[in-house]
Amino acid sequence: RPRARRPPARAPRPRKRPTPAGSPLSQANSMFLSDVSIKRPVFATMMMVALVVLGVVAYGRLAIDEYPDVSYPIVNVQTPYPGASPEVVEREVSRPIEEALNTVQGLEEVTSTSREGSSSVRVRLQIGVDVGEALQDVQAKVARIRRQLPENIEDPTIVRFDPNERAIMSIAAQSPERPMRELTDLADEVIATRLEAIPGVGGVNLVGGAQREIRVELDPAAMRAYGISPPQVMAALQRENREVPAGRVSRGESERLIRVTGRIVDPLAFGDITVTVRDGAPVRVRDVARVVDGTAERRSAAMLNGQPAVSLEILKISGTNTVEVADRVRGVVEEMSRQLPADVKLQVVSDDSQRIRAALDSVQHELVLGAILCIIIIYFFLNSWRSTVITGLALPISIISAFFAMWVFGFTMNTMTLLALSLAVGLLIDDAIVVRENIVRHLEM
Repeated sequence: RPRARRPPARAPRPRKRPTPAGSPLSQANSMFLSDVSIKRPVFATMMMVALVVLGVVAYGRLAIDEYPDVSYPIVNVQTPYPGASPEVVEREVSRPIEEALNTVQGLEEVTSTSREGSSSVRVRLQIGVDVGEALQDVQAKVARIRRQLPENIEDPTIVRFDPNERAIMSIAAQSPERPMRELTDLADEVIATRLEAIPGVGGVNLVGGAQREIRVELDPAAMRAYGISPPQVMAALQRENREVPAGRVSRGESERLIRVTGRIVDPLAFGDITVTVRDGAPVRVRDVARVVDGTAERRSAAMLNGQPAVSLEILKISGTNTVEVADRVRGVVEEMSRQLPADVKLQVVSDDSQRIRAALDSVQHELVLGAILCIIIIYFFLNSWRSTVITGLALPISIISAFFAMWVFGFTMNTMTLLALSLAVGLLIDDAIVVRENIVRHLEM
């Protein structure tokens, strides 16, 4: 009787065992740098030297500032309303602007501050919103309701909030012999113009000066006698003190423009302007008013050593190096001090670059001190000069190389980046100790 034959047993397939985490196969990628450094020590040394050289070159080109350049998601709307009380400003200016800005894309919060003669509306946006697009949206919405606002307000100013736009320097101009008005004209027309031409300077604000002002002081009795009102005098002054285009004249192939030059040069000429005609005789401004060539009402004051002065506040362009701009301004101030009249003295009263230098020098000092203490502690615990030198070399090579990466990615040398480097020193030393101890353990094994 035939027997049933069993199928031949198949040979078991070899199963792949999982590779241990510590096997050479899993460590091949992670040990690539170690293998290259051991097998090609000259190449590894030259790479480290190249990184250090690049870091040293980049360190000299890094911009220095107190804080990093951050785009704040805040837009401010400033609206001057001269002579209005806070209640009127809040009712007629701040509230309509708030209602118009409630539909801004990515809005987080709207706050307003109403003061005597001014309105400030602050728009805070959500994180991640493009501030440039939001600024254009705010400008469009304010322009849409401009006709609903009072006619005698000044044009609203819409700007992005940037704390770096504050003055970085303050320069005082003082003269014991010249009157304040003449000193102000000199500071405005000569000194400020020269400072604004410096690369990196965004503007110059004058504080404490006495601006020239031509005043027409009306005589109430004379105006009642001639039957003239103040608006008539204002209209006459605006009508007669203008320079307007008057078309063009063609002659053959040439063409020339015509303009009416009615701008008054001599202040006393304002008195010759005709306001109206009474009984066939012209009534001029000098008949009902007195023209005074004086100074405007001073709304600010600047004092230096107890004496009046004119202060020039230097504003820098956003994104520029504060220290470099301050150094350029100081150089120009020293040059102008030799060129100005002997009685005019220029003095730098405040300079943010000095405070920035002091803060950065302090952080750099702490960074170097921390690195030295870490190396000393390593020697005490490992008790090996070789391990200490190897671990200590990782500090300058890594930190100096980081300067090159900071320059490539557009970072500045500021308090935050130096703080990051200070924290990185501890992490770097910790990792270097662990790796060096592991190397010693493998050598002993």
